[in-house]
Amino acid sequence: MAERVVPEHRRQRRRPTKNGTVLSERMIVETALRLVAQHGADALSVRRLGAALGADPSAVYRYFRNTDALLLALADEMVGRAQAGWRATGDWRTDLREIALRIHAAYLANPQVAALAAHRTTGREHETRAVESILGVLREAGFPDAEAVRIYHAFVDQALAFAALDAAALALPEPARAADERVWHAAYGKLSADTHPHVAATYPLLAADMRDSGHPFALELLLDAVGARLAAHTRG
Repeated sequence: MAERVVPEHRRQRRRPTKNGTVLSERMIVETALRLVAQHGADALSVRRLGAALGADPSAVYRYFRNTDALLLALADEMVGRAQAGWRATGDWRTDLREIALRIHAAYLANPQVAALAAHRTTGREHETRAVESILGVLREAGFPDAEAVRIYHAFVDQALAFAALDAAALALPEPARAADERVWHAAYGKLSADTHPHVAATYPLLAADMRDSGHPFALELLLDAVGARLAAHTRG
C-alpha cells in the first residue's frame, strides 16, 4: 500500500460501497479481523479487503497508510477487547491477574490475529490506556516508579508471550495439534528410567499437565514474586 493516507476530516466516503454501506476505520478493522481469522495472515491484503468490503481497494488508503498501519490497528483492537468491561478493584493482585487472563483470552479467541499482532507496539488508544492502567495498579500498590516500570515490563511480556504461544498452537490445523499431543505418549511415555529417570518418574503428570496452557500457573508465580518484592519495599 502506498503512503498517501487521507486526513481525518476528509476520510468519509460520499458514496456507499457496492454493499450499500459507508466505510469507516472501524468497519475496515472488523472486516480485516474476520478475514485473518478465516484465512490466515495472507488475507491481510488490500485486494481481499476491498473485495470483502465491496469497495475499490484504493478506498482503504483513505484510512491507513499501508498494511502495517492496518496491522497496528488490529493489534490495538485486540488490546481493546481484552480491556472491555475491566474495572480496577483496588487489590493489585486481583487486578493484575484479571488483566493478564483477559489478554490471554482475547488472543486465544482470535489466534490467527495473535500470531500477527501480539508482538507489536501500537501507541494507539487502547494500548496507551492499558499501559496507564497497569502502571496505575503498580504505583498505587506502593511500588516506586523504577520498580513499577520493571514489573510492568515483565508482566506484559509474559502475558503476551503466553498469548502468542498458545494462540499459535490453537491456530495449527487439527491434525498437527493432535499429532503434537500424541508425542507426549508416543515418545515420552516410552523413555526408559535408565536413560531418563526424571521423565519416567513424572511422565503421567507431565503428559496430563502439558495438555493445558502453562499461563495460569506462570502468572501466579509472577504475582508471588511481585508480592514478595512489595513486602520487601514495605519493610524497607
